[in-house]
Amino acid sequence: MNTKQTGNYGEYLACQYLKKQGFKILERNFRIRGGEIDIVAKDKNDLVFVEVKTRYTHEFGHPAEAVTPWKIKFLIRASQFYLARQKLLDKPFRIDVVTVDFTDGQKIELIKNITG
Repeated sequence: MNTKQTGNYGEYLACQYLKKQGFKILERNFRIRGGEIDIVAKDKNDLVFVEVKTRYTHEFGHPAEAVTPWKIKFLIRASQFYLARQKLLDKPFRIDVVTVDFTDGQKIELIKNITG
């Protein structure tokens, strides 16, 4: 699998996982200049922007380690753009990460509110 296929498969699995956790998937691959938000979802009353990181090896570290400070800044900016575009600036939101790790079987983990 190439990196795009790996990412798409990880996002698919993340969506399935989030649905089982009670999330409603609103949108996938919301693109703006400079990147994209993998998943936009609703968790009860909160709008959630989800970054998905998928790994088959730990050669470059655990999947969560790939969410750098630069990536977090981008996700905040992209989230604000999405909220403004949808006229939802007054709505509560958070940014979560879902890691999909295939190094020892298949492990999916949800890390809520990475911005604190």
